[in-house]
Amino acid sequence: MKLYLHYLSIHVRSAMEYKTSFILTALGQFLVSFNVFLGVFFMMERFNNVKGFTYSEILLCFSTVLISFSLAECFFRGFDMFPSMIGNGEFDRILVRPRNTVFQVLSSKIELTRIGRLFQAFIMLGYGIIKSGIKWDFLRGLTLVLMIAGGITVFAGLFIIFAGLCFFTLEGLEVMNIFTDGAREYGKYPVSVYGKTVLTICSYIVPFALFQYYPFLYLIGRDVPVWYCALPVLTALFLIPSCLIWRLGMKKYQSTGS
Repeated sequence: MKLYLHYLSIHVRSAMEYKTSFILTALGQFLVSFNVFLGVFFMMERFNNVKGFTYSEILLCFSTVLISFSLAECFFRGFDMFPSMIGNGEFDRILVRPRNTVFQVLSSKIELTRIGRLFQAFIMLGYGIIKSGIKWDFLRGLTLVLMIAGGITVFAGLFIIFAGLCFFTLEGLEVMNIFTDGAREYGKYPVSVYGKTVLTICSYIVPFALFQYYPFLYLIGRDVPVWYCALPVLTALFLIPSCLIWRLGMKKYQSTGS
């Protein structure tokens, strides 16, 4: 942890060397997220609810996904940028260093400009909490924290899978964006609105619904079992196949040859 904090301080100092660029990039991230928020706003202005979910509930759902994705993209950006690391031979240097490869890739890139998107997400979360009418207690507060933590876990696992597949393809697979950037976009509504097939996939293959949908139903007071609030904990199991793909790719890797 001490070494990771040292890496983090390096990234912070590096970003602050170009303060104007950092601020403008963070602002750009905020405006992109704000554009998506406007889409939700105009949709709800027209239809008032989506399959029984109100505007404030939609914002609460969307904000948890956006916070999770923003934090995962910020701190796991090294895996998202892994194709370039493979292509330019930088990963070969990582292999000869006396540290775990996952840790080194994790520390190689921390995208602090995602703070703009994170700020937008917290604004939506605050509005959703105030307007949703939820009777908050300790268990519901814990559920909200677990939803965000579970989301970070799932997105981190997806980034690791993306990087692991690069050992076999040498280039990033754009299809993975369906599960990362795509999930951020369709995550603005509860998964059930997309139909039973999507809900099944997001429950048993990519456990998106385990942090975004089922605990959310408990959070807003729907008539569901209380153990739904603990489902985000199961997202930790998603890291097992993610790490297995990474380890399998590591065994296949034979250097860039340059």
